[in-house]
Amino acid sequence: MAAGNVVQGALFTVMVVRAASLRDDAFEHELARQIARSPRFFQNAPVVLDLRGVENLTEASEFETVKGKLRELTLTLVGVQNAQPAQLEAATEAGLASFAPTSGGGQARAERNTPPLPKTRLVTEPVRSGTQIYARGSDLIVTAAVSPGAELVADGNIHVYGALRGRALAGASGDTAARIFCTRLEAELVSIAGRYLVSEQLPPGMQSTPVQIALVDDQLTITRN
Repeated sequence: MAAGNVVQGALFTVMVVRAASLRDDAFEHELARQIARSPRFFQNAPVVLDLRGVENLTEASEFETVKGKLRELTLTLVGVQNAQPAQLEAATEAGLASFAPTSGGGQARAERNTPPLPKTRLVTEPVRSGTQIYARGSDLIVTAAVSPGAELVADGNIHVYGALRGRALAGASGDTAARIFCTRLEAELVSIAGRYLVSEQLPPGMQSTPVQIALVDDQLTITRN
């Protein structure tokens, strides 16, 4: 069987945690508070550790310590990014993968050479639970409902002309000017350039209404359309 039939490229959403932040008790407290508010969403969620600006973590045992700290928060450390050679060697010894740096901080993915894509990807069928749609280098327009458990990802804007009940991640490559538009907000998670809100954090007055979501002063802002 040809390798191309069994090995396929894919995009997976992961949390990116800066290693330097783990030294901050206030950060750990806030992270624990968010996890407590949405325990099912964060249960065993994969984490990539961003080592930018960190000089330690050059021993496998140090990564095992970080694994344990994140495990206490129900998170699973799967890899690193922005690692120096000694850090990468130690991370590999600890069983961790190496991810390409991300500009948004919300996703990690392998770099691949791909042909140019159209400026907009159009989806006219309902997006079922368990389905992920990625608009690489373009906007994503969905003219039907998005079910719970479905995921929309776009490097540009996301437009949903129907109920948005799954996850929507716009500006996936770090575009902070990207926006999310939907005619009925019932999302499990919305994200722009790695900044996100889960369902429990959405303003009650905006639920089940047409909205647009933008990143303003590094904070997600939801306004009624």
